[in-house]
Amino acid sequence: MTRDEAWEILCEYTKSESLRKHGLAVEAAMRYFAARFEGDEEIWAVTGLLHDFDYERDPDGHPQNGKPILEQAGVPGEIVHAIQSHGDHTGVPRVTPLEKTLYAVDELCGFVTAVALVKPSRAVRDVDAPSVRKKMKDKAFARAVSREMMLRGAQDMDIPFDELVGEVVRALDRVADRLGLAGVATV
Repeated sequence: MTRDEAWEILCEYTKSESLRKHGLAVEAAMRYFAARFEGDEEIWAVTGLLHDFDYERDPDGHPQNGKPILEQAGVPGEIVHAIQSHGDHTGVPRVTPLEKTLYAVDELCGFVTAVALVKPSRAVRDVDAPSVRKKMKDKAFARAVSREMMLRGAQDMDIPFDELVGEVVRALDRVADRLGLAGVATV
């Protein structure tokens, strides 16, 4: 499965620009962590890109109802399994570094993006762990993002939460222009 093939699948099933950007953000984080865990960068990237491909069409059946679509499209089993494992409700255990990383960065990418968008600069590079922790206390802020999942993800990866935030910020900053998080131009 190439990255271009994965992008085609994502675009076929996801019309929302914000959900596509979320896929790009998780792809960037997965690429970043593939190097840290000596994983296959393309497998990790495709996993991140496709992890929510079916969410827009079937939020209540995500990700389990998307599994046959991915299998029919020829997505490798390792990727399909990792995608299934990122939903707590599926009961699919997260065992490999690929699976644990997807779970850890999914919600965190969304939250870091939200924090960046309320910064005066609108730049992901200006997000840090203290600003993330402060926003986590505000239950109305990005209310759909599970704080528990973010913390559990870091714990499962055996990485301190603040360190994980910093690494995700660095990963997203690498593609900030594609995510609309490079910041606003100052006059």
